[in-house]
Amino acid sequence: MTRGPTLPAHRPPCLPKPLDAFNAAPATEARALLLHCLRSPHWSRRLADHRPYPDLGALLAAADEAAYDLSPGDLSEALAGESLPELPADTYSAAHMALGAAHAAYEARFGHAFVIYLGDAHPDEAIDRILEAIRSRLVNDPEEERVIAAEELRRLAGGRLAHLLRGAGPHPPAAAPRGANGHSAPAPGREPHTPPRMPHL
Repeated sequence: MTRGPTLPAHRPPCLPKPLDAFNAAPATEARALLLHCLRSPHWSRRLADHRPYPDLGALLAAADEAAYDLSPGDLSEALAGESLPELPADTYSAAHMALGAAHAAYEARFGHAFVIYLGDAHPDEAIDRILEAIRSRLVNDPEEERVIAAEELRRLAGGRLAHLLRGAGPHPPAAAPRGANGHSAPAPGREPHTPPRMPHL
């Protein structure tokens, strides 16, 4: 029996990856996405201007380096754009009151919003983690706390970038903080804001 011609194997269309779209996006759109990750125009311009990135790991490494290089003014600007992570809708009112009081005390002492990188912590654990961290950090002197806040911002930026560009390919974990002593870092931060839509090629 004669067989018909063999049909070529079906190949799905090659769709752009999120990182491809980010690399090809207009500068204003790329900067807007980056500002969602860290509210520093200098940081967002630096990363947008150095595109294209070959993979997500390269972008995260560049984001880390740029965050370490924030000037005091850049850091103040980034901190001014932050707010506490949103709590689950069913969080009891007493917890909201406790968090509000703790955060007010923090802002009064340090002059900026409290920032923390919560990562994949379960929503039910978020308020306990935040309250514990605020209370423990209230005893810091302002310079020490500013260093900690800068580190939390750096880790938030990396976590937000990885979340927004998920699917861009495998990537290593964010680099350890400069001067880290090998202890495990806290878990990544939960993203409280609605992310911008990725541009399509």
